[in-house]
Amino acid sequence: MRSIGERSTDPGLLVLTSLAEGPKHGYAITLDVEGLAGVRLGPGTLYGALSRLEGQGLIEALPAEDRRRPYRLTGEGRTALSEHLQMLERVTHSGLVRLRAAGATS
Repeated sequence: MRSIGERSTDPGLLVLTSLAEGPKHGYAITLDVEGLAGVRLGPGTLYGALSRLEGQGLIEALPAEDRRRPYRLTGEGRTALSEHLQMLERVTHSGLVRLRAAGATS
């Protein structure tokens, strides 16, 4: 089966979703995203997304633990993620309903 939008998987959304569970450092985010979405974020993609999200005030870096720097969602990040996921849920629901309806008439 062909995947739609496989290349357009948004690293920022995946990182925010991972951090919704609690603070994580980069490698833990990479493992979580891979398990969650089957997408392996390379270091450049991951740290680029972390930098953008931090610049937008959606996540914040916590004090380093050993050599690892954990990140967590900010209140603004939690709100933005919730709103985005609710929109995706509406689109997904509408798409499935439309597919079922079209399948019934085909």
